[in-house]
Amino acid sequence: MKFNELSANKNRKYNGIERPKTSPENISELMDDEIFVFGSNLQGAHGGGAALVAKKLFGAIQGQGTGLQGQSYGIPTMHGGVEVIKPYVDDFIEFAKQHTELFFYVTRIGCGIAGFKDEEIAPLFAKAIDLENVCLPVTFIEVLSN
Repeated sequence: MKFNELSANKNRKYNGIERPKTSPENISELMDDEIFVFGSNLQGAHGGGAALVAKKLFGAIQGQGTGLQGQSYGIPTMHGGVEVIKPYVDDFIEFAKQHTELFFYVTRIGCGIAGFKDEEIAPLFAKAIDLENVCLPVTFIEVLSN
């Protein structure tokens, strides 16, 4: 089935709450059980893009580049190619599977300051596309649906 804008606009229910089918482009607030997933660097500098949003709004910790921090989850994308990002994405997917009490909004990690294309990063999230508690960007879903 091909993904389209109509299905992108539909909501889903998770833990009794209506949630979007895809990650919103701009996220400025979260419910208590929601997590903002952002691209980071290993040093946890959080100086720009979604990392800065994570630091200012969702508890990302200066100096922590990976994992859960407040209502955010960092995935390093600034230290090499897709092959070195993949283990961190795999760790995130496992974390999401183990924490079904949480709902995760994945941003277009790596597709801003890090300079990757959606076609390069989206395949790393193939195992997350069917997770009920993970919301992917529409551009990632389009790549994964082709």
